[in-house]
Amino acid sequence: MKKLFILIVPFLILSCATRKEVIYYQDIDDQNLEPLAEISSHPKIQVNDILNIEVAALNPESVMPYKFDTGGSNQQQPRNVELMKLMGYLVNSDGEINFPQLGLIEVQGKNTQEVQQLLEKKLKQFVQDPTVRVRIINFKFTFEGEVEKPGTYETTEENLTLPQALGMAGGLSIRGKRENILIIRQVAGERIVKRIDMTQSDWMNTEFFYIKPNDLIYVEPNNPRVASAGFISNVGTVISVISILSSLIVLISR
Repeated sequence: MKKLFILIVPFLILSCATRKEVIYYQDIDDQNLEPLAEISSHPKIQVNDILNIEVAALNPESVMPYKFDTGGSNQQQPRNVELMKLMGYLVNSDGEINFPQLGLIEVQGKNTQEVQQLLEKKLKQFVQDPTVRVRIINFKFTFEGEVEKPGTYETTEENLTLPQALGMAGGLSIRGKRENILIIRQVAGERIVKRIDMTQSDWMNTEFFYIKPNDLIYVEPNNPRVASAGFISNVGTVISVISILSSLIVLISR
């Protein structure tokens, strides 16, 4: 029995997780959080983004040449997002969109507010008091590793926080390493790598509090998960195997 005890103890130790390894935001009571306005920003438009652009004016007929016909006359009706993507403006490999009557317009590196102002300025040459609204409608981000529901997610929100995105993925699994969340972000054609400790809250004062389009978030497995991966997946299985072995030993010894 001593030998069995010696076999069981290492697995029990491996299966243990301390509060420090599991609980989020452990220093939140001592953290001075910055106002959201100081860290939030509209995402920069990238190649392959799809933009939904709506143009309006006091005289609706004056802006008709600057719109795609989507087949629907009532702008207030709910519209299918997939249809909006098909009718949207795809940013080409040169960072441009092809806008009716205005031709190719460079949008890469600008945010939606800047594109709105640019289009309104161009339209004012032909239309009285135009109003433009721009949204990115294929805002995608991907979760890999130890989250409850890994995969690629889409949202029509322009500002989505990391905790909100984690909520969409079901949160971190108990096997996820909270101290080393990896974010890979595309900025101006380059990749930026950031590691976040979710047990702390200092990262909430950085730009990584918000998810950006095409972010890849990887949650590394914790040590017990890694240790069990090459042998047996969980402690319950280990105990069952040891129980069977102990029963066999008892039967043989008789």
